[in-house]
Amino acid sequence: MKTVVLGAGSWGTAFAKILGDAGNETVLWARRPEIAMAINANRENPDYLLGTRLGSNVTATTSAAEALDGAEIVVLAVPSQTLRANLADWAPDLGPDATLVSLMKGIELGTTMRMSQVIIETAGVSGDRVAVVSGPNLAHEIAAGQPAATVVACVDMERATQVQDAITTSYFRPYTNDDVIGCELGGAVKNVIALAFGIAHSMGLGDNTKATLITRGLAEIGRLGMALGADQMTFAGLAGLGDLVGTCMSPQSRNRTFGEALGRGQSLEEAQRTTRFTAEGVKSCLAIRDLARAHGVDMPITEQVERVCHEGVDPKVALKTLMSRATKPE
Repeated sequence: MKTVVLGAGSWGTAFAKILGDAGNETVLWARRPEIAMAINANRENPDYLLGTRLGSNVTATTSAAEALDGAEIVVLAVPSQTLRANLADWAPDLGPDATLVSLMKGIELGTTMRMSQVIIETAGVSGDRVAVVSGPNLAHEIAAGQPAATVVACVDMERATQVQDAITTSYFRPYTNDDVIGCELGGAVKNVIALAFGIAHSMGLGDNTKATLITRGLAEIGRLGMALGADQMTFAGLAGLGDLVGTCMSPQSRNRTFGEALGRGQSLEEAQRTTRFTAEGVKSCLAIRDLARAHGVDMPITEQVERVCHEGVDPKVALKTLMSRATKPE
C-alpha cells in the first residue's frame, strides 16, 4: 500500500517510520529541500529526529503532487493553524477514495473548527473518509521503538481498521474508535492543560498541585466533550487521560516546556525565543476558550492559561484566581 505523510516534523517523521516499519511504501513530504535530501541520502531527519534511521521503503520529496500520486492513505502532519492553507493547495491531487488521517491536535482560530472539520470543508470530502490518530504519542520515544499505543478514530469503522492495520508494528499498538469528536477534543485541550502544568512545575509547585491540574483539566475536557456530543468514555482512554498524562508529565512535551518558560516569568515572545517554537496549545487556547463560551461550558484552567499567554497576566495572579473560585461539589 502506498501511504503519504505531509509534514516532516518530529511526529510526521516518526509516523512515516511507523508506516514504513509496518511494510508500507511511504513518501514523506518536506517543505524544505534540505530535509528531503538528507532523508533520502542519510535515512534520517537531521532537524527533528537525528539518530533515528528510516527504512528503505520511506522516501522524501518536496513535491506534494508526486507524493500524493496513487496514495491510499494520506496523513496530515502540519501545524494545526496552517492546515487550511496547505490542504487547499493539496486537495486537487488527492485520490478520489484516499483516507485522510489527521495527526494534528488543535482547534482552528476564528472558526473554532476541529481539524477533521477543516479537512472535510477544505478538501470537499465526506466525513467517513477522515480518520484521527490521537494518544500518548511522544515522537522521540516512538521513533526509538519504545512501546506505545494510540487510537484511530473514524465514523467509518472499515477505514479505521484499514489505518489500524497500516500502522501496527511490534512497538506501536493502535485501537479503533468511532468517537472522532472526543478524540480530537482530548488531543487539543490537553495541550492547554500541559501549559498550565509546565507553569506550575517551574513555579516550584508540588505533586498535589500537578495532580489537581491533571484531574480538573480532565474535567474541563469532559465538560466540553459532553456539550459537543462526545462519548465520555473516550476521555478515560488513550486519547483522553492517556494523552493528558503523557503530555503533562514528559519533559519532551513542547506544551509543558513552553509552560515552564512562562512560569519562569517570561513573556509569550520571550518564551518563543527561548524554546524556538510555538506550542499548539498557545494558539489553540484562544479557540478553545471561544468554543467553550459559545456552548456555555466552564473551563477555568483554560481561561487562565489564555490570560497568561495572551493578556500578560502574571501566573501567580492566575493561580490566585483559580484558587479563589467559589467552592462547589465535584
